[in-house]
Amino acid sequence: MNAVDRLNVLKTYKLYVGGKFPRSESGRVYEVTDSKGKWLANAPLSSRKDARDAVVAARKAFGGWSGATAYNRGQVLYRVAEMLEGRRDQFTREVADAEGLSKSKAAAVVDATIDRWVWYAGWTDKIAQVVGGGNPVAGPFFNLSSPEPTGVVTIVAPQESSFLGLVSVLAPVIATGNTAIVVASENSPLPALSLAEVLATSDVPGGVVNVLSGRTAEIATPLAAHQDVNAIDLAGADEVLAKELEIAAADNLKRVLRPQPVDYAETPGIDRLTAFLETKTVWHPTGSLGASGSSY
Repeated sequence: MNAVDRLNVLKTYKLYVGGKFPRSESGRVYEVTDSKGKWLANAPLSSRKDARDAVVAARKAFGGWSGATAYNRGQVLYRVAEMLEGRRDQFTREVADAEGLSKSKAAAVVDATIDRWVWYAGWTDKIAQVVGGGNPVAGPFFNLSSPEPTGVVTIVAPQESSFLGLVSVLAPVIATGNTAIVVASENSPLPALSLAEVLATSDVPGGVVNVLSGRTAEIATPLAAHQDVNAIDLAGADEVLAKELEIAAADNLKRVLRPQPVDYAETPGIDRLTAFLETKTVWHPTGSLGASGSSY
C-alpha cells in the first residue's frame, strides 16, 4: 500500500487513576490545540467523580509507597527516567506543540525534565539526613527526629510549563513517600497524560500517581475540600482560584503550598521536598552502664 493512502491511527488520551486508564466517568472530552490553534487531540474532561476515584486510589497506595525504603523509591524513580529517555522523541513533539517551541528548544526542555527526574530520584535516601537527626537534650534520652510523608497530595500542575514544570512539582512529592493526584495543565495536558503511560510501564505502583485532565477549577475545587486529601500544591492556580482553594483546604487543615514565581529551568533547592514532610520526634531512654550509673 502506498504510504499516502494510509490513514493515521489517532491516539486516544485517557485519565490515569489507580494504575489504570479509564475514560472520564462523565464521558466528556474537550479539544486540545497547539499554540497556533491546530487540533491535536481530544482529552478527557474529568468530573468530580473522577477526582473522588483518584483520592481513593491515592489513599490505597499510600501505605505501600510510604512504607517502601527510600533506596527502593529512588530505584523506582530512576527507572521512570530510563523510560522517559526511551520516549524522548515523543515528548519532544508534544512539548513543542504544547508550548509553541522549536524542535531544538523542546528537546532541550525534555532533556532538562529527564535530568530533573534523576535529580529528585537521587534525593530519596538523602533528605532524611539533611532534615532529620539526633537532637541534644538534657537527660538520659535519645531524641531523634525523622521526616515522614504527609499523605495524599493534590498538585495543580503549572499551566505554561507542561512538562518540566509538571515534573518539578510531581517528582519531589512522590520521592518523599507521598502519593499524588495531578490536575494537568488545562490547555496543554498531553505531556502529563503521556507521562502517565510511562509511570504505568515502569515500577511505580498503581495509585501512587493519578493524572486528571480537564477544567482546572472544576477538578481542583472538590479535591481541595476533600477530607482525605492531606495537602495541596497550588503551583498552577491563578490568584483568584488559589484563594478559593486555600479557603476550601482549611476545612481539614491541609498543608498548602501557595503559588509563587518559579523559573523551572533553574536547579531546584529542597524546598519542594520538605514542603510535604512532617517531622516525627522519638524519645528513648538511654539506660545506664555499670554501678556508677553512667549512661551512653
